[in-house]
Amino acid sequence: MSINNNTQTHRANSLQSPRGLKKDSIGIAHVVFFVIAAAAPMTAVVGVTPAAMAFGNGAGVPGTFIIAGIIYLLFSRPYAAMSLYIQKAGAFYEYVAVGLGAALGRASGVMAVLAYFSVQLSIYSLFGIFMRNTMLGVDVSLPWWAWTLITQIFIFIFGMRNIEVSGRILGICMIAEIAILSLLDIAILLHGGGPQGISLTGFGVSQVFSPGLGASMALVMGAFIGFEATAIFAEEAKTPGRTIPRATYIAVIIITAFYTLSSWAILQYYGTGNIQEAAQANPNTLYFNAAHVLLGQWAVGIMDLLMLSSMFACLLSFHNSLNRYLYSLGRYMKVYQVLSYLHTQHKSPYIAGIVQSTVIIITLFLCGISGIDVYSTVYLWMAGIAIIAIVAVQILVMISAVTFFRRIEHHFSIMTSIIAPVLACLGLGTCLGLIISQLDLLTGIHGISIWVFPGVVIIAAVIGIGSGKRNKFRGQAQQS
Repeated sequence: MSINNNTQTHRANSLQSPRGLKKDSIGIAHVVFFVIAAAAPMTAVVGVTPAAMAFGNGAGVPGTFIIAGIIYLLFSRPYAAMSLYIQKAGAFYEYVAVGLGAALGRASGVMAVLAYFSVQLSIYSLFGIFMRNTMLGVDVSLPWWAWTLITQIFIFIFGMRNIEVSGRILGICMIAEIAILSLLDIAILLHGGGPQGISLTGFGVSQVFSPGLGASMALVMGAFIGFEATAIFAEEAKTPGRTIPRATYIAVIIITAFYTLSSWAILQYYGTGNIQEAAQANPNTLYFNAAHVLLGQWAVGIMDLLMLSSMFACLLSFHNSLNRYLYSLGRYMKVYQVLSYLHTQHKSPYIAGIVQSTVIIITLFLCGISGIDVYSTVYLWMAGIAIIAIVAVQILVMISAVTFFRRIEHHFSIMTSIIAPVLACLGLGTCLGLIISQLDLLTGIHGISIWVFPGVVIIAAVIGIGSGKRNKFRGQAQQS
């Protein structure tokens, strides 16, 4: 059978899986909500940009977001085109497998699972810190890890329900986050900026490509984690051939535009010459101080609450995404077959949800009782692993795209099938090099020990390849 026929059969099976997820349950808006919620607008803007401005290229952060956005728009073009042929919940596993083979497909799937586990642990730890501090204000004292365990229970319940329920929750949270930050941006512009007025500073070559670009790129790329999740919901989307490409483009454009505008606006408020010093002095309150002056204390209170809801929405989105990765591994590999079982009523991968929730609860509990520093260890270390893993997988997807389109008959232009994936691959590879070179800023670890982080990702890839061999052995044993 030809490769083209294999692809058509693969696509047909994607739409006719007898044990598949619930069909036609979400549209473009729901998918976009999931993706932007995973990017966590409030958390990314208020939490990431001050650190990038303080320890990275300072006033060049808005331009750094533009660079990342361009790379991911290039990535989205072949990624969206491949979604017309691949409409299952495996996402990266599927996308790499069709172009580079099942072995690398499994490797990318396990690396993606590692990335989503790590980013959840990172965000849960940050959520625990914020929740503990917020509740201390009303005389409720619980350790940070206790709040994360309570939250995980709610995340699991929502994740077990119909995917549309989670979509509505994420949509409400996302709109509220964007609304309050947009209000602050408008207030800054109406105020005339800061000591230097309003200008196009932040986009100049000398500012963007200044010392510290590597540190900023590491943080900025991390703020985009989750946008690729559009394809994970292809099996549940209405008219996936149209929904997934459009949702991917919309999500990348909104994320890029919003992060760029918000970082540029706060730069105008403090001024080009003052932003790095202000961010270094008060990274956690950079946006809150501006909101207090321009909008009033009521805005600060709302932003506090929305920081919590932002992280909750982000966790719910990653929980749903990881459920579908685990579900996909269970569906294709007998070793993990139990993960493919669906809830009889909601058609959600609830066993996968139980497994990931259990692992996260145990890990957070052990971190909590061990007394390790939650911010510098759990939050930053897990963020470092997640960023390396997800960018590495994205590089494999672009290589797979070139191979895939060379081997099938298609109607796409050379820009979609060759130029865009090659450029995206080069951009992602450069970013991965910058991220690894600046890991000491994220983790506080120096010297040869820093290679533990990419080493963990490599081990995950090896496990993925090895699981396939084990799966083949068991399959042959069952047939004999």
